[in-house]
Amino acid sequence: MKNTTSVSVALGDKTMTFETGLLARQAAGQATCQLGETMVFSAVTTTSKPREGIDFFPLQVEYRERFYAAGRFPGGYFKREGRPTEKEILTARVTDRPIRPLFAEGFFNDVQINNALMTADGENESDILSINAASAALMLSELPFLGPLGAVRVGRLNGQFVLNPSHEQMKTSDLDLVYVGRRDLPMMIEGSALEINNADMVAAMKFGHAAVVKICDAQTELRAKMGLAPKTFAETLPDAGQVAKLREIAGKDLEEALFTVKKLERQEKMRNVFDAAFAKMKEAYGEELMTENKFKMLFDVVEIEIVRKGVLEKGKRMDGRAMDQLRPLQADVALLPRVHGSALFSRGETQAMAVVTLGTGQDEQEMDGLTGGETTKRFTLHYNFPPYSTGEVKRLGGLNRREIGHGALAERSIEPMVPKDYPYAVRVVSEIMGSNGSSSMASVCVGTLALMDAGVPMKKPVAGISIGLVTGEGHKPVLLTDILGAEDHCGDMDFKVAGTRDGITGFQVDLKIRGLDWDLVAGAFDRAHAARQKILDTMLATLPAPRPELSPYAPRIVVVNINPEKIGALIGPGGKNIRRITETTGTQIDIEDDGKVSIFSNNKENLDAALREVSALTAEAEVGKIYRATVTGIKDFGCFAEFLPGQEGLVHISELADFRVNRTEDVVKMGEEIWVKVLSVEDNGKVRLSRKAAMAEKGESSRK
Repeated sequence: MKNTTSVSVALGDKTMTFETGLLARQAAGQATCQLGETMVFSAVTTTSKPREGIDFFPLQVEYRERFYAAGRFPGGYFKREGRPTEKEILTARVTDRPIRPLFAEGFFNDVQINNALMTADGENESDILSINAASAALMLSELPFLGPLGAVRVGRLNGQFVLNPSHEQMKTSDLDLVYVGRRDLPMMIEGSALEINNADMVAAMKFGHAAVVKICDAQTELRAKMGLAPKTFAETLPDAGQVAKLREIAGKDLEEALFTVKKLERQEKMRNVFDAAFAKMKEAYGEELMTENKFKMLFDVVEIEIVRKGVLEKGKRMDGRAMDQLRPLQADVALLPRVHGSALFSRGETQAMAVVTLGTGQDEQEMDGLTGGETTKRFTLHYNFPPYSTGEVKRLGGLNRREIGHGALAERSIEPMVPKDYPYAVRVVSEIMGSNGSSSMASVCVGTLALMDAGVPMKKPVAGISIGLVTGEGHKPVLLTDILGAEDHCGDMDFKVAGTRDGITGFQVDLKIRGLDWDLVAGAFDRAHAARQKILDTMLATLPAPRPELSPYAPRIVVVNINPEKIGALIGPGGKNIRRITETTGTQIDIEDDGKVSIFSNNKENLDAALREVSALTAEAEVGKIYRATVTGIKDFGCFAEFLPGQEGLVHISELADFRVNRTEDVVKMGEEIWVKVLSVEDNGKVRLSRKAAMAEKGESSRK
């Protein structure tokens, strides 16, 4: 019944398999990609005609995780998957970004890529499979896709690169690199690291590229096995005559407008140029032929052309800076009262404010973790991009993909420098107050400062920067440090790198061109390193080190380690003990399986009271120490006494007094408080006590 075509490729000690022909046969292209027993399915569909009235490529990429893939039921009342999770959105983004530049110019048909996690083995992550499955499905379609692409994950264990590491291996890896490339050149990287240096970063990319070549060849082989001819297609470029006409009409005015330093002033001038030129082009070609969307595409072509010529031919940037020059930097901390930490960071017209909140273990973010990995997250960074940051009026709705993606990038850039054993749950919120290029990297800088202001003991401060690129036929490529929003739009690359003075902690590279030369990769990392040092100088001049004390409004925490066998005594029957402590002291207590107990409170007296209670309930008997005990049992051979909460010991009849005792009741009674001394603690936990020795040591008579 199964009639499929498949191709497998060996990647280290694992095998990746592409398969097609069984599912979704009405799709334009479909394929599965499997690594271990984790499998992602991809189906590509398209419209037969271009969408009218648009000036952009309408590509939609979706990724969904089905709970059946892990043999689980969804939570909630309806027991059905709901809106996409943050992980699903991030996976869709990482799938979209390397694919989009590889579609033919001028192709405006709607394209939808629907990816789904079909099975999950808990060992192999699905994001790279989503990219590979989408590339394979596109290769099996007749869409004008200049692929294939290959994607791998690269880790590093004990100084050695590892291909597609398992979740267990990633726990000790100092690198998490998602590498995507065509057969000849890199296309995208994304991930985090524990201060990896530039040279090692490039080496990791090249290590991953060797596997990418095999993955690309496997997809080409799969298309051939299906009897499909190699792809051929033509790209549709804007009408050269119309571009020339617009250049003649508006070129000079547009250049003057584009090279205006202030963003809002620049935009106002460009609107005026746009309106005037549009009127003249309609006059020249007629309103039916020269629609507004048609004109927008022409205007965009000329705009990009002018900006690129300025860089390549005149060595001129839009705001007059040198190619490696940063915009003016400013930083401030402790802006807001009562919050646990706050900061403001500006780089030119890009401005971000960050606020830190410290919480308890109960504030950790829970994750579904269908594909394995961590199920909770103690450190989070959320990114908000309100319309006023660009001077616009927009409808306020839910989070968009961009906000989620930028927040995730800033989060993984900072997180490696937050101590693993830091007992607080930490939330950073980055509010973008002004945007003109790389607000995600500004979030890294301001987030670091806010954490330091909150007293979080950061190992090292982290800063980030974006490097751009302009290429042109007959010209040497030019790297641009700290790109403006317009330079990002008109250029070829957005190369975001975050890190400490010593190494890289986070990165994300997106291209508009169809591959990046290896020398440019190395050059961009070097340029980012130099810029990062200058930014860190400004940050540390504002706040040289994390504050030694927490905000008075932040919760205090005391961490004690108890014998795991004492956890039951601390909790008590039905949670009686722990409930009593939290209710009477107003504290929050988190207990971990290894015996780590964290006590949280905003009030020092309450914190101390809870600590005393916890210590009493979990204390260990000390040989030679005297305790006040309560008689809990009378026997012929002596009595039992509770000398610590929940801990009893035996006072043998010979240890009740310094004289011969005939009956236990002659010396002690049920419920009576007595002094006892610990004589010994046996291997089985039994405790021997002595009233006689305790009374002698206290200088009191043991007689009744």
